[in-house]
Amino acid sequence: MTPRVVRRVVIAVCVVGIAGMIAGSVADNNAVALTFGLVTAAAVACLIVATAVSPPVARSHDETQAARVEELVGRLVTTGADEGAVGALVREAVRLGNEGHRAEIPHFSPPSADY
Repeated sequence: MTPRVVRRVVIAVCVVGIAGMIAGSVADNNAVALTFGLVTAAAVACLIVATAVSPPVARSHDETQAARVEELVGRLVTTGADEGAVGALVREAVRLGNEGHRAEIPHFSPPSADY
């Protein structure tokens, strides 16, 4: 199951669960409301786990942007830049861009109250 399918199933379970909780409360049946609430909570927990363990989604290849990069590289080479150096620059830029998506979220310390 893909994360998208899991997400849709959880949304459907949550909608039914909320309706069940409301129906149980209106009928003054706490057991029904609690059961639907627990099922909804379990579905949300499954969504959290499925999202945490799913592999990252591959990014699509943008042909327009690739053509633009090729054009810019061609311009640099025709103006006299070393083709090997330009290729190395492009490889490093791609590597830098790929590492940026895996970067850890920075943690900031709470503000000091000594102002």
